[in-house]
Amino acid sequence: MTEPTPTTCDPDELRTLFLFEKLTDEQLAALCGWGRVEVHQPGPVYTEGEPATCFFVLIEGTVVLHRRSGGEDVEVERTSQRGVYAGAWTAYLGDRVPQVYGNSLRVTVPSRFFVLDADKLGILMQEWFPMALHLLEGLFFGIRNSQQVVDQRERLLALGSLSAGLTHELNNPAAAAVRATATLRERVAAMRHKLGLIAAGSYQRADLETLMRLQEDAADRVGKAPDLSPIEAGDAEDAVGEWLEEQGIAGAWDVAPNFAAAGIDVDWLEQVRASVPGPTLESAVRWLNYTVETELLMNEIADSTTRMSTLVGAAKQYSQMDRAPYQTVDVHELLKSTLVMLSGKLDGITVVKDFDRTLPEVSVYAAELNQVWTNLIVNAVQAMGGDGTLTVRTGRDGDWLLVEVADTGPGVPEEIRSRIFEPFFTTKAVGEGTGLGLDISWRIVVRRHHGDLRVLSEPGNTRFQVLLPFEVAEPAD
Repeated sequence: MTEPTPTTCDPDELRTLFLFEKLTDEQLAALCGWGRVEVHQPGPVYTEGEPATCFFVLIEGTVVLHRRSGGEDVEVERTSQRGVYAGAWTAYLGDRVPQVYGNSLRVTVPSRFFVLDADKLGILMQEWFPMALHLLEGLFFGIRNSQQVVDQRERLLALGSLSAGLTHELNNPAAAAVRATATLRERVAAMRHKLGLIAAGSYQRADLETLMRLQEDAADRVGKAPDLSPIEAGDAEDAVGEWLEEQGIAGAWDVAPNFAAAGIDVDWLEQVRASVPGPTLESAVRWLNYTVETELLMNEIADSTTRMSTLVGAAKQYSQMDRAPYQTVDVHELLKSTLVMLSGKLDGITVVKDFDRTLPEVSVYAAELNQVWTNLIVNAVQAMGGDGTLTVRTGRDGDWLLVEVADTGPGVPEEIRSRIFEPFFTTKAVGEGTGLGLDISWRIVVRRHHGDLRVLSEPGNTRFQVLLPFEVAEPAD
């Protein structure tokens, strides 16, 4: 950055600029006294993020404005229009807002600017335009407060939806555990009764020892039983049921599903028949059925309670309860907890998780990123109409960590693609969306984490990509 060259400030020339054309001669003279005219050679004038010390008004030349996004400078404006301004234009708000440059400014040809120090601009606004100053302050803070309120409502709506889904998801395993517990109580009572009958029956000591050995083997088989497809399960039940009928065992088809689910087949039942006296075979089979059924019920209770514990753990991970806002995390844990929280919305959707587990942990605002994943996944599901493939992918993109949410929906039309991150812009029907989900996501990713959020779309393949820096940065305000 070269040092600017000072030149003479001419009040009559300032009057030709649209920004100053209504000022009096005295005000124009004061401007020249308070400010200065500088010539800047091609190159940078100021850089985004630096303290905003000056207000620049173009007299002649060409200026280019840049914003930092995804580690790159993106050109947002290029103009030669006289009177355009940039720099510390919010100096009139004082220390109520961060006084830093919101973009980078450079010139492509030697350019002249009227330059006014930020503190002097603030004084000038207060003294010359008190009513306009109050209106501008009201507009600025009114818009910001309104946006904060709407953002909060958007978060509450998302939280309400997630809470309803979580309640539904918890209710299913809880009800299953209650049902299984009630059935288990009945089966244990029946086993006690059956044990009395066995004790009073014709079993010899050796027969009882054999029956106990078979009981332990049956219980062990339940834990090792393979998962069967519906067709495989049906075939196994048919084979076991037919064998039991051949042995003259009453209610064979009530017993067969339990044995098939436990991985007990005809070969094992033949071993049972060979191990116990013929008259006691039916009694032995029913005793083994009680054993198998109680084991299956206990597995069902364990699965249900594990499911509830997983949901509670996912909710805690998702909300980042009792954790610091800014922390170093494995992004995959955040993605998994979000998918669990949204499982109620994923019925009919094929979910593909393509995770690069070699990625290092990153320092982020974890709860806020969970909101980004929620917005992107919910949008993808809605775009597919509840039927399609959702792919959540992680990987590297140069010096960035990439998280991609892809769907097989109809895609984002090219004519609106540049607007989808604008606040209040939505393609949903009235009442179905606020148009803030992607805007909030963009601000969390770009402004909060100094990353980038972009979209690549064609029919059947829409991908929202979140880029996060690997290096640890100071928390953004």
